[in-house]
Amino acid sequence: MSYGYNNGVIPYRQPMAPAEQGFSLKEKIQYSLLGIIVIGGTFLIGRNIVKKSVAKNEQRKTLEDGSVPTYAKQIKMAFHNDGWPGTDKDALRQAIRDIPDKKEFRKVMTSYQKLYNSSMLGDMQKALKSTEYDEMLYIVSAKPETYNPQRPQQLTMEQLQAWAKRLKAAFDIKYGIFPGTDENAIKAVFLEIPTQEVFNQVGVVYKSLYGNDLTADLKNELEFWEYDPMMQIITSKPKN
Repeated sequence: MSYGYNNGVIPYRQPMAPAEQGFSLKEKIQYSLLGIIVIGGTFLIGRNIVKKSVAKNEQRKTLEDGSVPTYAKQIKMAFHNDGWPGTDKDALRQAIRDIPDKKEFRKVMTSYQKLYNSSMLGDMQKALKSTEYDEMLYIVSAKPETYNPQRPQQLTMEQLQAWAKRLKAAFDIKYGIFPGTDENAIKAVFLEIPTQEVFNQVGVVYKSLYGNDLTADLKNELEFWEYDPMMQIITSKPKN
């Protein structure tokens, strides 16, 4: 008797392929991508939590006057300028001048990165004109590698060159297409120069760097009512 099969034999049936038994290839790819997204998202969330924790810990240290994070915060606040357009360059200049040495400056850069997840020098470059940015770097370049308050600080050629370069940067500033002069930058240099003799040395270095007479350039850059008060800063200092 036949039950609809040839010779009463049930035909062999091939087992279902894996793709037929479970997920299709498309589904497998989708689930794999989903797993990657979940793992990647978890990693990013974890990294953000760590960054926030590091920033919060660094933020606590800004309460200490003269600490590395405090310098970093003062620099950031100068960029913000209390919400006004532009950068508070006087505050920025003072913060950088207050940093005692190059080693400390590098620590400030690291602290700034922890606090704001941003490059301090990169933000500074965006916030300043090229001559202003150069001025800030010249201030740093004149600092000792490590400051020792117990050791008398010797006047170096690097310091003389830095003052000369800062003055030239102040003369070369432009406001749009119009040339100008950064009087506050000049005044900052004059306040730092300790004696009249050192000012003369700066003039010699300035001449060697740029081929111009410093006094002549000062007279050319400053209005006549600005020149005498500026020079009085120098003439009020000891001669040597």
